[in-house]
Amino acid sequence: MEISAHRIGVLLAVHRAGGVVAASDLLRLTPSAISQQIKLLERETGVRVLDRTPTGAVLTEAGRVLAEAAERIEAELTAARRSLASIDSSAPSGTVLVGSFATALRALLLPLVVSLEVDHPGLELVVEEVVDERSGLARLRRGELDLLLLERDSHDPPASPQAMNDVPLLDESWLVVVPPEHPSPSTLADLVRATWIDLEASTAGSTALTRLSRQLGTPLSTRHVAYDYDVVLAMVSHGMGYALMPELAVRSGFVPDGVDVVRLPGLGTRQLVVRHRATRSEPSHAARAVLGALVDHAGALELG
Repeated sequence: MEISAHRIGVLLAVHRAGGVVAASDLLRLTPSAISQQIKLLERETGVRVLDRTPTGAVLTEAGRVLAEAAERIEAELTAARRSLASIDSSAPSGTVLVGSFATALRALLLPLVVSLEVDHPGLELVVEEVVDERSGLARLRRGELDLLLLERDSHDPPASPQAMNDVPLLDESWLVVVPPEHPSPSTLADLVRATWIDLEASTAGSTALTRLSRQLGTPLSTRHVAYDYDVVLAMVSHGMGYALMPELAVRSGFVPDGVDVVRLPGLGTRQLVVRHRATRSEPSHAARAVLGALVDHAGALELG
């Protein structure tokens, strides 16, 4: 009797998802393709493997035997992948050049420098603040940087260019920062009459403020322009206007007395990504180690 490992894997997915349609989403196949695989499995084994009920699909006794076999195969493959990953047991070493804007540098990279010295003593992390994203991207293409942190208004994330790859780090809420003795908003509609501190046009904050204007259906009044979020907080504290700031910038900055920070539904999120060159030899072993540490550190942050 020939039994297809692929088909019993499909059967296991149907069991875990509770039905053919749910399994099709899990496996990214059409429901008809899932049903066809189940029919072929029943044909090659000569037994019925599923009972369809009004609430979903239930394994028969024979189906349970095959699903358990699929779980054992899955566990063996997982162990094999881990063993393959550990074959290159050499610890990562070398210099990794990372470019970043100020918010991510303070909240993500500076704590990472300390932990990497302990976990990967052979690695040297060199961090550089990149003020102009376009020049940072050019330096990444030329090989002068290994990793580059970028910010995006997550409603409009651009695709990474050819031979590059973007790794998402985290999504964080946009927050309204309110000047002292000014009314705090309770809905988006309360923001229409506010005077805003704009951000430099290349930043995600500027994109988010433009999107907010479209959501409100009216142009927003802006009076001042800043690039660094610390400057924005200082401007707000002096009553120069309201500001839209990402949560990480508020957390890593100094919020002056009297300044209120408000979270509102509908403001959207800022996404942080790490871009690296994607070639046969890149990212390097060292760069992958730093990238993995960055992803782990960002995932451990408690936002919201």
